[in-house]
Amino acid sequence: MAIKKLAFIVDKLPYKAETSRLAFTHAIASQTVEIYLEDGDNVEPVIALVGDGVLNAVKDQKALDIYGVTSLEMHMKNALLLDLRVLVCKEDMDRLGLTEDNIVMDAEEIGGELTTQIVPFEEIMKEMETADHLLYF
Repeated sequence: MAIKKLAFIVDKLPYKAETSRLAFTHAIASQTVEIYLEDGDNVEPVIALVGDGVLNAVKDQKALDIYGVTSLEMHMKNALLLDLRVLVCKEDMDRLGLTEDNIVMDAEEIGGELTTQIVPFEEIMKEMETADHLLYF
């Protein structure tokens, strides 16, 4: 059984462009490519938020009120619901003054079991090095 590892790296701010939203959408949709793979093959996506991209994980954003668009909070929860690993860079959270209480950590209210992982940048680098395909947003 072959596994194709996909790493979606997001370092863009959540608003004013579609970049971050596209990263989450593509990561979620990547799991549907299994219908095109050989029997037993699989896709293993991971989303890593680094730099200013960690701001995509901030919960209770008022994007609809301020920008007229929905926030990425539901996209992130849908990713967790589908057991897609979401990594947030610890060093960038510290730099921006964010704590675990400030970000979306789970999707329990919609039945998700996986939680967001706050990890050092070194672990994100390992994910990037082992990925078959690296997608940078």
